[in-house]
Amino acid sequence: MRIVCRGTLKAGAQNVSWKFTGLEYTMPATNPQLKVTMSDLRQQQLLQWAEQTLQQPLHIHPVSGDASFRRYFRVQGEHCRWIAMDAPPDKEDSRPFVAIARQLEAAQVHVPHIEALDLAHGFMLLEDFGDVSLLDALQADGESAAQQHYGDALRALLHMQCQVDGRQLPAYDRALLSREMTLFDDWLLGTHLRIELDASDREIIQQTAETLIANALEQPRVFVHRDYHSRNLMVIAPGAEAKPSPGIIDFQDAVYGPLSYDLVSLLRDCYIAWPEAQVAQWVADYHREAQQHGLCDCPLATFQRWFDLMGVQRHLKAMGIFARLKHRDGKPGYLHDIPRTLAYVEAVCGKYTALHDFAALLQRLCVRQRLEHSLNHSLAAAAAP
Repeated sequence: MRIVCRGTLKAGAQNVSWKFTGLEYTMPATNPQLKVTMSDLRQQQLLQWAEQTLQQPLHIHPVSGDASFRRYFRVQGEHCRWIAMDAPPDKEDSRPFVAIARQLEAAQVHVPHIEALDLAHGFMLLEDFGDVSLLDALQADGESAAQQHYGDALRALLHMQCQVDGRQLPAYDRALLSREMTLFDDWLLGTHLRIELDASDREIIQQTAETLIANALEQPRVFVHRDYHSRNLMVIAPGAEAKPSPGIIDFQDAVYGPLSYDLVSLLRDCYIAWPEAQVAQWVADYHREAQQHGLCDCPLATFQRWFDLMGVQRHLKAMGIFARLKHRDGKPGYLHDIPRTLAYVEAVCGKYTALHDFAALLQRLCVRQRLEHSLNHSLAAAAAP
């Protein structure tokens, strides 16, 4: 729903005032017909709060949104720069973000320092990590930078898993894993591709889900970021006072769960893919370090299976979320990442006998062909005058 406030000013009026969520604002009246959307109002409210908090005038401009209702702005003064987060409290609960940020910072994990917050209005001032995500750096520098960046990301992951106690977080248990598995058939197959599943199709999907859930539950449990990928890792430029790269963001959905989950989020990333031989080497490197740190004591073959099947679970969930973002939230951009994500699932299903029936189901339902058709249709519609 789009809420619009309208007001007509009398001749000679210089300002217009209104009250919004308990705070009062005054803005110059540059047009006698005032039209302001709810997002404009929140941006003005955020700026005024930041200026009052920092006790100086600031410039504000958008940085990005994300897959939720949160929005991010950069606010800049004469000698400071911060990221201002707008998380409407009726849509986003910021308390988990604050609690986890403080826990991670106390464990010397490089997350944004919280300079100020107003939970009642959903506002925060965060340390600014700059504009270069791991994805940006990899796309700009290619394979020449991959070893350094992934080495940094793997070291940060191991540190987080070793130093952060996740036992007080929600458990990544059977109930949560099961709910996530329904996103694929509900949103991607049903809503997006309009595929009607019969009883035998649903039986195959349920059997596959049981295999993937059992794989997740047999692993050692650690702190799980849950979105540890190239868009949520920020490359920090070296400097005298710089903390280690990467800076880690978007951790508010963290849980206590399977050891391999964040690793597969990073190495089989929905937004960028690497040759399988390179991924296998990074997995082996991580496994060796994890053994040395006491995180696991299994052979590499067992860990590789954990990693592979954990990836299928995550990627099925992710494809469902991408479809939901389009159809429920009006964010179609993630649809273009589904073919890459599906390719991971197809490849792994071909390696494991327990997943062969699911691989055959994907082929019989023509999922890839339907996806390509839907994307081509979307591109054609966007290009139409």
